[in-house]
Amino acid sequence: MGRHGWNSGAGRWRLTALIGVGLAVLALVVTLINTLPGDGGSTAGTTRDGDKVHGTPVTPPESPRPEVGWGFTHTQFSADEGSDAATERVEGLLGENQVSLPQNQHIMGWGAGNPEPSEGRYDFSEMDSRIDFIRRSGGTPIVTLCCSPDWMKGGKSGADKTNWSQSSLETAPEPSHFADFAALAATVAKRYPDVRHFIVWNEFKGFWNDSEGRWDYEGYTKLYNLVYKALKKVDKDIMVGGPYLVMDSFDPRQTQDASSTVKGAWGAMDQRVLDAFDYWNEHKAGADFVVVDGSSYTNDDDMLPDEFAAADKFTAVGKWVRERTRGLPLWWAEYYVEPADGKDERKGWSETRRVAVQAGGLIAMVRGGASSGFYWNPEKEKGPACAGCLWTPTDTAGGGKELPLYDLISRFGKAFPPGTAYEKVSVAADDRPNVRVLASDRTVLVVNTLDRSIDAKVDGKRFEMGAYEVKWLSRRSG
Repeated sequence: MGRHGWNSGAGRWRLTALIGVGLAVLALVVTLINTLPGDGGSTAGTTRDGDKVHGTPVTPPESPRPEVGWGFTHTQFSADEGSDAATERVEGLLGENQVSLPQNQHIMGWGAGNPEPSEGRYDFSEMDSRIDFIRRSGGTPIVTLCCSPDWMKGGKSGADKTNWSQSSLETAPEPSHFADFAALAATVAKRYPDVRHFIVWNEFKGFWNDSEGRWDYEGYTKLYNLVYKALKKVDKDIMVGGPYLVMDSFDPRQTQDASSTVKGAWGAMDQRVLDAFDYWNEHKAGADFVVVDGSSYTNDDDMLPDEFAAADKFTAVGKWVRERTRGLPLWWAEYYVEPADGKDERKGWSETRRVAVQAGGLIAMVRGGASSGFYWNPEKEKGPACAGCLWTPTDTAGGGKELPLYDLISRFGKAFPPGTAYEKVSVAADDRPNVRVLASDRTVLVVNTLDRSIDAKVDGKRFEMGAYEVKWLSRRSG
């Protein structure tokens, strides 16, 4: 689908120029030595012991829970690279949270290189860097098993042959290589034994049936089941989930491919997505949690009837999914409330408005039964501006400073962890249309949905709120 774009590991690599004829000759010799006979691909930088435990794993809980709470996904650029002062600042920021924020990382792309450039030859150097960062910052590591090495999808083998184009990255493994991908998943699980939660694939990438105009849910489910079984063979306590479908929706007036049952003022669900979900749910080998993603806006980028009410879609989808999966823990692997521009960037809103609408989206997901979710963190490699990021770029010593969305995500994760008992609170009648509220016995989150100040009365307290203000109220201590 690529709605959030893509960021491959290629962008994180640094090419060093070879100076002098001697160095050029040496490089050629090394390349020849490391070339696979008859394959044409280099084995430089690879190893055969991909399943060797990396580093010093954090001791995971003996009985991991299928719910991890609210955190974020690392993308192409993150705080594992840059100025030491900046990266340490982010590590400290995450470590101060008191609650272990879940951090999600893909195995290929979005900051990680090709993990198995040739069959049986591994390169986890960039994945190692991300896992090391998650460990140092005290996070709960989550791994998304996507995407697949080129040789599994009709491409070429070799460390120097990876095709980092979007179309290649988003190509699914060929059915004849599904078992090879499952074996790679098992290798990842053995290498990082402190990773106890795995998501299988990403947004059904490459699983579209052109001839029938629908998702290839049979193919995805076959891949999912092989991966599920391979991971459980490594350790029966590993938590596995899918299908990570994009819950697309249409304008409510559209009838073609639109659901007649899952709909609202926000639009109507794409029935082809619901059909794919139902097939996976019926034929899956098992699941410890269920994963979806999506936006509050329609396929035409319409926020109906407005940016806050559009988030009701998250609630409707969540209830539909939970009903079908008989209460399996629900994760939102990605969630979007602000349409992107032509460059797939989100810069049009003020940060105050952005945080408020994001808070409204989180509230809507909880109301739909979700207990875990990951903010897609659009970090930049450098520069002062970083719209929607959790921290400033880490390229300079002054980088890695907290931004408003980090405050929202971290506070939300602490205030509303899995297992939270939510309570109803009183809201003045004239304030109900203008605020979104979520409450536990300790905390009340209040969001002003208006671009103007209001005087609100919530939970028996009266207070002023600025335009798009997000306010946290303390209740009785437990």
